[in-house]
Amino acid sequence: MTSTAYKKLAIPYFKEVFIAIDNVMKEVGAPYYLVGVNAIALELLKKGIKPGRGTKDIDFAVMVSTIKEYENIIDAMVDKGFNKVKAPWTLYHQEFNVAIDILPFGEIEENDTISFNERYSDLHVLGFKEILENATNINIDEITVEVPPIPGMVILKLVAWSDRPEERDNDLSDIIRIIKHYFDYEWDTIIDNHFDLFAEEPIDRLKIASRVLGRQAKKYMDKSSRLKQRILETLEANLGDVERSEIAKEWTRRGNLEEKNSNLEYSFQLLSEFEKGLRE
Repeated sequence: MTSTAYKKLAIPYFKEVFIAIDNVMKEVGAPYYLVGVNAIALELLKKGIKPGRGTKDIDFAVMVSTIKEYENIIDAMVDKGFNKVKAPWTLYHQEFNVAIDILPFGEIEENDTISFNERYSDLHVLGFKEILENATNINIDEITVEVPPIPGMVILKLVAWSDRPEERDNDLSDIIRIIKHYFDYEWDTIIDNHFDLFAEEPIDRLKIASRVLGRQAKKYMDKSSRLKQRILETLEANLGDVERSEIAKEWTRRGNLEEKNSNLEYSFQLLSEFEKGLRE
């Protein structure tokens, strides 16, 4: 099935990047996935929800068994006109003016990290394997690419932020954007399977969305004790004190919530609803 929805992302040469990586991955026989903010944007576009923040960076995850297999993929991408930069998983194409990250996971993992020795710090890929087992499809013209399910993307964003909170504020703004639109995105499922959340008055769409996201993300978190521990510890650290909750503070700063709800206490309540859903 052909789809041109990706053009709404307004990223020059977006299709060309996919043609290059799709050809390489078919040649080496490695499954690959679109992850990150562009995956979120394309998934929301399925329901007519316009993209939020834009980025020329395109993130992929690739399932490989060895460092050698991964390096062969990188070399093949170089042959397609991409150049290596500082981080060993990042490539840049001068003509396309785009940077891509190719993040390896699968049998190559050891304790949920990929070691690049002295070239760079270890890359953490906790959660990829568990979440990408349930990937969904998106079409880029005639190319079909798999993306994580939306609740899984929230888990991956929390993991990424918890790894480097000083560098990953955008992960938190991506999560609050998902919460803002998730009630409409999952309307049918919410009505069919989560009607109990309408018992409280007045009905709060964002709180319901947060709770449902937690309930749906739980199945991915429960697949891995390491993943579950990381997520719950991250949330516990941000739910002890409203004034010290870095997640709630960032959601308040960048969430663009309705004016009446644009305060720290409300952001904290949304985070609490998500955590409740994970524990149900």
